[in-house]
Amino acid sequence: MSVPIENVAIAPNASRLPHLQFGFTGGAGGWLGVGIGGFFVTVLTLGICYPWAVVMTYRWKTKHTWINGQRLRFTGSAPGLFGHWIKWLLLCIITIGIYGFWVYPRLQKWIVEHQELDPTS
Repeated sequence: MSVPIENVAIAPNASRLPHLQFGFTGGAGGWLGVGIGGFFVTVLTLGICYPWAVVMTYRWKTKHTWINGQRLRFTGSAPGLFGHWIKWLLLCIITIGIYGFWVYPRLQKWIVEHQELDPTS
């Protein structure tokens, strides 16, 4: 459902919002290594160890992402995601794949909730 533009309220202090500067320092070599590692971990375990691939990927992405000169950090762990992943996998099997529509948003929620600005950078 879309909201007509005239019904959208603009915050009175919108002009005072801070200007954010983003940066990314990752390169092709590092990404290739992470991608190949994640692919093999996932394929060789038939998808059961996909959480390790997710964590490798997002650790690399956040390690190379900067916001206002401060590095982003990924705090999630593969064992922390593994329980969710097994539950989601079983629910997909039970529902003949229908639950898969809910898996992606839940995975993204978990990923976002495990990112923060690195206080040591």
